Amino acid sequence: MLRWYRRKLVTSPLLTQSITTAVLFATGDVMAQQAVEKKGLKNHELARTGRMALYGGAVFGPAATTWFKFLQDKIVLKNKNLEIAARVAADQTIFASTNLFVFLSSMAIMEGSSPKDKLEKTYTTALQKNWMVWPFVQAVNFKLVPLEHRVLVVNVVSLGWNCYLSYVSSSK
Repeated sequence: MLRWYRRKLVTSPLLTQSITTAVLFATGDVMAQQAVEKKGLKNHELARTGRMALYGGAVFGPAATTWFKFLQDKIVLKNKNLEIAARVAADQTIFASTNLFVFLSSMAIMEGSSPKDKLEKTYTTALQKNWMVWPFVQAVNFKLVPLEHRVLVVNVVSLGWNCYLSYVSSSK
């Protein structure tokens, strides 16, 4: 299975990483609904899980794949530790803040609620929590993980993060 996945990363990287991301975003939502919110299968909101999968596969997967390649190609310094710090800084100031804005807005639109209200209620706190987790994760990711596996690393760590985001996004 791992060999097949690696082959797909070479032959169809964007599609492979987008599908992987969709599955893991949906998994994060299932974890939020079942483990955190304790909804039970009878009260599970399939539409909410579907929204998370759609966002993961159609927005985050392609965006993160493209973004990591951009960072790899454009932020190249002689001092490798400074290079990693610059990539993390760019990732957290440009990509993370933008992605969180797009995520919360997209969820609100798909739910039929106000993006403005959702952003005012959750954006600042979620971004602060993001900065408590992701700079360290991304520093390790950029230092140790080959480019083609970075989205997968983010997706695995994102199981917990997406559980949190799904919970925050669905909070009334």
